[in-house]
Amino acid sequence: MNQADTAWMLISTALVLLMTPALAFFYGGLVRSKNALNTMMMSFISLGFVSVLWALIGYSLALSPGNNWLGDMSFAMLNGVGLANTGSILGDVLTIPHILYMAFQATFCIITAALISGAIVERMNFKAYLLFISAWSVVVYAPLAHWVWGGGFLADMGAWDFAGGTVVHINAGVAALVAAIVVGKRSDFGSSPILPHNVPTVLLGAGLLWFGWFGFNAGSALGATPIAGLAFVTTMLAPAGTLVVWTFLDLMRSGKPTAVGCATAIVVGLVAVTPAAGFISPINALILGAIAAVPSYFGLLLRAKTSLDDSLDVVAAHGVGGTVGAILTGVFADKALNGLFDGALFGNPGQVGIQAMAVGTAIVYSGVMSFILLKVIGMFIPLRATKDEESTGLDITQHGEEAYLHTGGMDAVVSHTSAPVMRHAGTPQSISAL
Repeated sequence: MNQADTAWMLISTALVLLMTPALAFFYGGLVRSKNALNTMMMSFISLGFVSVLWALIGYSLALSPGNNWLGDMSFAMLNGVGLANTGSILGDVLTIPHILYMAFQATFCIITAALISGAIVERMNFKAYLLFISAWSVVVYAPLAHWVWGGGFLADMGAWDFAGGTVVHINAGVAALVAAIVVGKRSDFGSSPILPHNVPTVLLGAGLLWFGWFGFNAGSALGATPIAGLAFVTTMLAPAGTLVVWTFLDLMRSGKPTAVGCATAIVVGLVAVTPAAGFISPINALILGAIAAVPSYFGLLLRAKTSLDDSLDVVAAHGVGGTVGAILTGVFADKALNGLFDGALFGNPGQVGIQAMAVGTAIVYSGVMSFILLKVIGMFIPLRATKDEESTGLDITQHGEEAYLHTGGMDAVVSHTSAPVMRHAGTPQSISAL
């Protein structure tokens, strides 16, 4: 047992837990005021329901000894998860209490489930959403986490995912895409632009996400080690590279860099470096972040021209960003890890292929199982709010509250419905104004 490692992991666990309220602020500022509380609740509720399920069964399915496909039930109800360190999880002896490792991993499951909400805000029945993320955390997240981090077949294949590019971001991005399609478009989608109701809140959320992400990535070293230091620095530099390129793209496109674009770029850079954080050099992190800006930026533009109502562009930010990061992990990994640029004439293209196979596996499994879960839930409870509830706003109709009381009562209904509304994607305002 190492006290320094334990102290760092206590801090990292708290930092990652903070990311879920940070996501609530990020998402909440991007929607209309009549749906602000509902959107934020979609993140906060994960702190309760997903945490409970993780302790009861999810952790055991994901990270207990089992086979190549699923963990066994030896850690169910946190049986055997105590104060001692254990080597039965990762093949190496942990230097932190087992129960702390469980809590650290719980924070990953919590925010992954919450990420999905950005694609279906402003129209999904909250009860159906609650059932979906609860089931999803057990049926989709836990098996995929086992395949990559619990000694499953993707780990045996040699796939690298330092802190969750595949397990977290691609997984959530694909589930978000499926949910947006199955739940359907907002009833007023396509009428006129929707702009964020509170951009300072969006920036606050993005800043807190970056802060928490240091625990997300550097904490994945599982100790106060040199690799944690490397992951900390790459987590600082990659979003910086993304932000610079994103700003130039905004300037070339509209002549005006936007605050929402700045916040989005930070998140994309963080997503992209997540699978690579402990494997690549700081300069390669800058390059990776810069590259990741391009497909996500143009992914936002492309989505805005389609009928897909991915409300806050979870697919472009997390699905595309995570895919780019996962594949580039095989390209930019340090030569000691035998990445593509490992000093040989042709490097190790096989690792890039392995990364691509892991990405494809995550896409197929998450997509299929998310679709099945939504369809099954839809057989028993409506997946979306009624048209009248959407028009009034989900804060009042789903929670009996409003974010801003000075707009209360019938005035709120009139102000929210007096003008045609369309979409706000989590895009730069210059894009969402199209």
